[in-house]
Amino acid sequence: MAREFGGKYSPAGKGAAEGPAADPRVVDAAGARANILFIPGIVLAATSLNHGPDMLILGLAGAGILTLAAWLLREGLRAEAAYHLRTVARRPAIPRKMLASLLTGVGIAIAAATGDTGLVGAGLYGLAAAALHMTAFGIDPLRNKRLEGIDEFQQDRVARVVDEAEIYLGAMQDQIAALRDRPLEQQVAQVIATARGMIRTVEADPRDLTGARRFLGVYLMGARDATVKFCDLYRQRRDPSARADYEALLRDLEASFRGATQKMLEGDRSDMNVEIKVLRDRLQREGISSE
Repeated sequence: MAREFGGKYSPAGKGAAEGPAADPRVVDAAGARANILFIPGIVLAATSLNHGPDMLILGLAGAGILTLAAWLLREGLRAEAAYHLRTVARRPAIPRKMLASLLTGVGIAIAAATGDTGLVGAGLYGLAAAALHMTAFGIDPLRNKRLEGIDEFQQDRVARVVDEAEIYLGAMQDQIAALRDRPLEQQVAQVIATARGMIRTVEADPRDLTGARRFLGVYLMGARDATVKFCDLYRQRRDPSARADYEALLRDLEASFRGATQKMLEGDRSDMNVEIKVLRDRLQREGISSE
């Protein structure tokens, strides 16, 4: 489906040059190279339809395993991209890419077994497929990413807060993307980029975590809830006043996060209470509790 072009010189891009640049993480880290691996499962399922019931069940099982492997690979690539973009990060809890390589080998072995290769040949095909898959896509990050000179406990606290914040930001992005409204997507991207600016600041200096924790936890949760409420309403009725209220909320969120991040960079943590109060009052006016 065609989508409206957005940018500095587009009709809707007036003032787009102001503020932080669009966050590069909106680009899907998996891309076509992972999505194309859904095709073998589809092909195997289709070709199994013309065989007997035994081969049909075996082929469908292989197709399901190959599809699961492709999905795990896609999620693993996204998790790896997020890991590399962060200064402090915990390794993925589930090694999705390695599991994808293993399941790809199993799926290909099952696919080969539906032919005339025999069990030994099917096993060799599976081993080769698993090895090639791992060579092509690599393995998952196996170590936590940490900063020198910062104790492990403090960095774990930062990683937990950042993980939670990323969940809220991802939910906001997904909700707005479903509306397929380019100007709103750009505004939410600006808020997300500003919030991630605070995240990068906290990762660089975990001493700022105390002041930023409420922004990255409670208030981002409130922003997500407000986004869900707006999207539910806007899908039912394209209410201009609801849109204007939501856009005003986004501007307030962006200004509050930018102001708080600047105070963190300047080492002025006392004035962050003012930013916290402003944002809390704004969310309460939207019917979102911040406590």
